[in-house]
Amino acid sequence: MQEILKQLEEKRAAARAGGGKKRVDAQHAKGRLTARERIELLLDPDSFEEWDMFVEHRCHDFGMGSQRVPGDGVVTGYGTINGRLVFVFSQDFTVFGGSLSEAHAEKICKVMDQAIRVGAPVIGINDSGGARIQEGVASLAGYAEVFQRNIMASGVVPQISVIMGPCAGGAVYSPAMTDFIFMVKDSSYMFVTGPDVVKTVTHENVTFEQLGGALTHSQKSGVADLAFENDVEALLEVRRFVDMLPASNRNKAPQRTSPDPIDRDEMSLDTLIPSNPNKPYDMKELITKVVDEGDFFELQPNFARNILTGFARIGGETVGIVANQPMVLAGCLDIDSSRKAARFVRFCDCFDIPIVTFVDVPGFLPGTTQEHGAIIKHGAKLLFAYGEATVPKVTVITRKAYGGAYDVMSSKHLRGDVNFAWPTAEIAVMGPKGAVEIIFRADIGDSAKIADRTEEYRQKFATPFVAGARGFIDDVIMPHSTRKRICRSLAMLRDKKIENPWKKHDNIPL
Repeated sequence: MQEILKQLEEKRAAARAGGGKKRVDAQHAKGRLTARERIELLLDPDSFEEWDMFVEHRCHDFGMGSQRVPGDGVVTGYGTINGRLVFVFSQDFTVFGGSLSEAHAEKICKVMDQAIRVGAPVIGINDSGGARIQEGVASLAGYAEVFQRNIMASGVVPQISVIMGPCAGGAVYSPAMTDFIFMVKDSSYMFVTGPDVVKTVTHENVTFEQLGGALTHSQKSGVADLAFENDVEALLEVRRFVDMLPASNRNKAPQRTSPDPIDRDEMSLDTLIPSNPNKPYDMKELITKVVDEGDFFELQPNFARNILTGFARIGGETVGIVANQPMVLAGCLDIDSSRKAARFVRFCDCFDIPIVTFVDVPGFLPGTTQEHGAIIKHGAKLLFAYGEATVPKVTVITRKAYGGAYDVMSSKHLRGDVNFAWPTAEIAVMGPKGAVEIIFRADIGDSAKIADRTEEYRQKFATPFVAGARGFIDDVIMPHSTRKRICRSLAMLRDKKIENPWKKHDNIPL
C-alpha cells in the first residue's frame, strides 16, 4: 500500500511540476502565469476538482515515446466562481508548448461534454502552440472533436475563451465559436497564419502584435471582446463577468439584491439631451445612471464604438444593453456595429436575458464603402436578431429614430414588448431637412421657405406623438423616470412566454 501511495504522490508531483522549473521560470519571465496558477486565481479557493491528471500522450514517433508528462499539457476539471459551478481547462505552455495532442483534446472534450450534461459554463484558458506536429492527423482530429463540442454547446451553456498566450492556425477556431473572447495585451495573439507565412505568401512584414495581438482584435477586427493589461486582471474580470450570466439555457441569471432603489429618479437625465439636435452626448452616461449602482460591464468598447453593448443589472436582474452612441458617427448603424450588436442580441436570446435598448439613430451610414461591404446583409443580421428574439425587450428612444434604423432597433414592429420615448424623441422616415428637400424640391433655392418647411415638418412628424397615436410607442416618459419605468416593465415581463414557429434552425443572413 505504501508503495502505491508513494507512486501516486510522485505522479501528482510530476503533473503539478508541468514542464519543470526552467520552463515555469521562462513563463513567469514573460509576465504570464502557469496553467495551475491561472485556475487558482479564477476559481473560488479550494474549489477545484481536477480530472485526468495522469493522462499521457500515446505518440511514439520522433522521440516522443521517451517524453511523457502527466496531464499532457492541459489542466482540466471543475470548480466554483462565487459558489456557482463552472468547468475549466487551462493549457500549459510549459509542457510541449501547450500543443494539442489526441489525449490533450480528449481531456478538453470530457469536461465540455459534462458541462453540457449538467448545465454549467465552460471557461477555456488558451496558451498553446497549436497542433502537436509529431502526432500528425491525430492532433487535427483532436481539434475537430473540440470544435464539434463548441458547436453542440453553443446556446446550451455559456462558453468563454481567455487567450493568454499564442493561439494560431486551427487553434483559433475553437475560441471563435465560443460566446466571448478575452485577451491579454502584449502577451496573447490569435491568427490563422503567422508572420513568417504572411511574409512568404504576401511579402508583408508584420509583427505578431500587429497581425493578431490583443489590441488588433479588440479594436480592428472585433474578434476579441476585451483586452486586459495582464493575466491577473483578466481572470478577476472573468470572475465578475461570469457572475452575471446564467449557468445554462435552462436557468435564469442569478439575482443579486442591490441597495439601489428601483424607483430612483435621476433628475440629471432631464438635461442630458442638448437643445441642438445635431450636438452629441454620451449615451454611456444614461446607461450608468439607469442601471444598478452604475455597474455596466461593457463588451467590445473599442470596436464599432457607434454602438454600445454589455451587461448590467436593473432591479437585481441581469439585462443585456444595446445602445446607439451619438458621440461616434452620430450613432449611425454601419457594418461593424450591426454585426457587433446582432451577435450580442442573439446571445441574450439564447440564455433568456432581457434586452434593454436605448435608441438615438439617424439611420444607416451611407457610402460606397458600406454598400460594397454588404451593409444590406450585415444590417439585416441585427434586424433578424431582434425580430427572432423571444426574451423580454424594453426600448427607450431618447432622440433620433429615423428610417429603417428605427425599425431595426427593437421597435414595436419587431415584437418589442414595451417601447418608451422621451419627449425629445424624433421618430420619422428621415430628418426634417432631408425630408423637406425631397418633398419640396422646387423650393430648394428659397432658403427662408425651406427653413419654414423644415420647422413645419419637425413640429408635425419629428416628435414621439405620431408614433404614439398609432400605438407604436407605449408611453412618452420623463427622462428622470427611465429607471423606474424600465424596472416596472421588466417585472411585468418576468414570466413572458412566446414561441417562434417550429423549425430545424433559422437561416440568418450571414
